[in-house]
Amino acid sequence: MKYKLEQPVHASIGLIKYECHVEWRNGNFIADEPVKSGGQDSGPDPFTLLMASLATCTLITLRMYIDRKGWNIPNISVHTNMFNAKLSNSTNYFLDRDISFPGCTISAEQRNRLEEIAQHCPISKILEGNTKVRTFVYHEESVDKMLRYSNEDVTVVWKPEFCKHSGRCVTQLPQVFDLKKKPWVTMTEVDSQTIIDQVNKCPTGALSFFYNQENATADLE
Repeated sequence: MKYKLEQPVHASIGLIKYECHVEWRNGNFIADEPVKSGGQDSGPDPFTLLMASLATCTLITLRMYIDRKGWNIPNISVHTNMFNAKLSNSTNYFLDRDISFPGCTISAEQRNRLEEIAQHCPISKILEGNTKVRTFVYHEESVDKMLRYSNEDVTVVWKPEFCKHSGRCVTQLPQVFDLKKKPWVTMTEVDSQTIIDQVNKCPTGALSFFYNQENATADLE
C-alpha cells in the first residue's frame, strides 16, 4: 500500500468555533463554518473545500488534455455545487459541475470529448468509486512499551499500541520489516537512509528514529 500524499494533511482545532488550521506540504490555511452555522467564516467550509477539490481537479485534468492535443483553448472555467434529495428510504447526493470555455470557440466533437475527460478526473473517480473512509483514534498518553532496533547509525523506535499499518512497511521494505521474524525489524539489510525514508512514511507515529551519535551527544550535555 502506498499513500497518495507523502506527507498527510494535518488539521487541528482549538476553542475558537469552528476555526480549523490545516497544514499541507507547502503551507497552511484556515477552514471554518459560515456565521449562520456558528463560525466566523474565516476560511472555506468543508463542503466548499470538497467542491473546490472537484473543480480544480477538473481544470487541471482538462488543461493537461487540451495542451497534449494542442487545441487553442486558453480559458477554462468550472462551477461546482451540490444538493441532496431523498429517494425512497435513502438520501442521495448530487454534485453538479458546469464547464465553460470563455472566449473560445470549440466544436461539438471537442465539447463531447472534454466532457468525457472531465468525468475521468481523479477526484471524480474517487467520489463516484468504491471509496471507504477508515478512522483510527489515538491517545496522547505516553506509551510504556517501546521497542528499539539499532544499527551503527540510527535507532528505530516502535510503539506497538500505535501501529495500524504494519502491512505497509512489510510490502514496501520487506528486507527490514518482516512480521514472520523475531525481531520483526532487521536493521542490517539496507542502508540507514532507506530505513529513515520508510520510517518517515509512517502515518500513525508508531515508528520514529533518532541518530545514535546525536543521542550520545545529548547524554553528555
